[in-house]
Amino acid sequence: MGRVRLALAPVLLVCLVAAGGCGANGPSDMRVAAAASLRAAFTDYSRTLKGTRTSFEFAASDALAAQIEQGVDPDVFASANTRFPQLLYAKGLVERPVVFAANRLVLAVPRTSKVDSLAGVERAGVRIAVGTATVPVGSYTAEAIARLPATRRRAVLANMRDREPDVTGIVGKLSQGAVDAGFLYATDVAAAAGSIRAIELPASMQPVVRYGIAVVSGSAHRAQAQAFVAGLLRGSGRSALLAAGFLPPGG
Repeated sequence: MGRVRLALAPVLLVCLVAAGGCGANGPSDMRVAAAASLRAAFTDYSRTLKGTRTSFEFAASDALAAQIEQGVDPDVFASANTRFPQLLYAKGLVERPVVFAANRLVLAVPRTSKVDSLAGVERAGVRIAVGTATVPVGSYTAEAIARLPATRRRAVLANMRDREPDVTGIVGKLSQGAVDAGFLYATDVAAAAGSIRAIELPASMQPVVRYGIAVVSGSAHRAQAQAFVAGLLRGSGRSALLAAGFLPPGG
């Protein structure tokens, strides 16, 4: 079987088990590999699941996709874009993906920051954190900035001082005051419990942010994996997504 060529970024895996702890993993557990930005929503969703032990690995979508390509086999893969699930589907590594949520890109700043607009991060000396080019939040950010007029675009690009492998790193740098601003999903700001705040981007800059999910081919827990996906589309998983600030699949 052919392999998808994906860049493998550093991964920090976080394990959460419904009705148990990380040490409770076993052959009967269904495993979900999910984008870091889904942590709060999926953790809440897991509390509603009955009869299935579910463990989660939260990390950058590109790294999780690369792991699947290299032979790591979770039961479900949830990405912060639709590109990675489609690439894996083209190689037969996952079943047909579906779009299950949408999001918005925002400019995020520390709670006490004096920056109150996009123009504020165009000033010389401002430190901006963004996602790496291969992670979805990084590619969405590049798309948004490319829509700025040339002079403003150059000013923002000149202030990009930090590139993180996933949204968790950007949130951390903002919360610690290590950077002055960063580009994140609206849901990441909501999950940060007030340590950072969001500045909305102009509609003309806003990229289309769609999340894709697929059951991994050969899953030993296919029925449970399909039920997990179904719950995100029209069950308690959808409620958890909406409560976390995600938008319906159509945006």
